Amino acid sequence: MASSQVVDLEASKKDEFASMEGNVLQKHVSFFDQNKDGIVYPWETFKGFRKIGCGLALSSVAAVFINMGLSSKTRPGKFPSLLFPIDIQNIHKGKHGSDTDVYDPEGRFVPKKFEEIFSKHAIANKSALTSDELMAMVKGNREPKNYSGWLASYVEWKILYVLCKDKDGLLHRDTIKAVYDGSLFEQMAKDKAASDKK
Repeated sequence: MASSQVVDLEASKKDEFASMEGNVLQKHVSFFDQNKDGIVYPWETFKGFRKIGCGLALSSVAAVFINMGLSSKTRPGKFPSLLFPIDIQNIHKGKHGSDTDVYDPEGRFVPKKFEEIFSKHAIANKSALTSDELMAMVKGNREPKNYSGWLASYVEWKILYVLCKDKDGLLHRDTIKAVYDGSLFEQMAKDKAASDKK
């Protein structure tokens, strides 16, 4: 009996991550590609942040820092552009250190690393993170002297927490999974559009 439960659990985990094959990091970023040309410009990043409910200031700062930080990394061998485009095809080259490693160096989803977020850090609720647990995870992932990675990781997770925590201050597993597979941004944009119509 216990053996069949283990097999069922393994099968359900495989089903849960079946849609996350291939380069999910590209799927994560493609939401911001407003015209679907494979390139994300700062004004597209800005519009994407506005669509998910971020204010003018955060959207502006995010557009500048994200595009400036990723443009040259995703366009190797090309002359720098003052338009700071991000090439989605090469987004895996912009992966920063001091992160969860849920994306591998090629931008593929690593289920084991995703599970570690919860097995190592979710204490109060096994399928969600509190603010303190989230910050402990961010701190625990720090690589020595990788200050830009520390900052990037902190900002990414803090914004996600502020935008997506529930009324009890929990950031749920499904939400975190959705940010990794790229579906969260689409859902947030739909929810914001619906609330704007009211």
